[in-house]
Amino acid sequence: MSPILTSAPEGYELSCDPERLDLDAIHGFLVGSYWARGIPRELVARSLRGSLCFGLFHGNAQVGFARVISDRATFAYLCDVYVLEQHRGRGLGRWLISQVLAHPELQGVRKFLLATRDAHGLYEPLGFQRAEGSSTYMHIQPLNPYGSA
Repeated sequence: MSPILTSAPEGYELSCDPERLDLDAIHGFLVGSYWARGIPRELVARSLRGSLCFGLFHGNAQVGFARVISDRATFAYLCDVYVLEQHRGRGLGRWLISQVLAHPELQGVRKFLLATRDAHGLYEPLGFQRAEGSSTYMHIQPLNPYGSA
């Protein structure tokens, strides 16, 4: 199991700056993924504009990504998470997700949801639980997010 890193390994950094995101790199990965196979480039571009995006960079090259669709108050959906194959095995995926969960605009969100076919082991150590009756959906949901009633 890879450790959860408090800071990125040397040479890696995370950016939420939309100007820094590499649309070609993101589309290049997503178009071949099981969850977005064949997705048009313009649809990816439009999805980035409506989301909080996290680009993982090694030098100037984008090597990973995560996208959150959220009202930034009560609900967040984590999607399109990847780290390129040649950069895996360094704890970057867990670090990326831990940074997403720690983002100031997502604090206090009452439910975080995601869907995965095969990455449960990435998300479970970070607090996600499998949704009851689903092999795909996972969530973080406090039992009483607003305190006692």
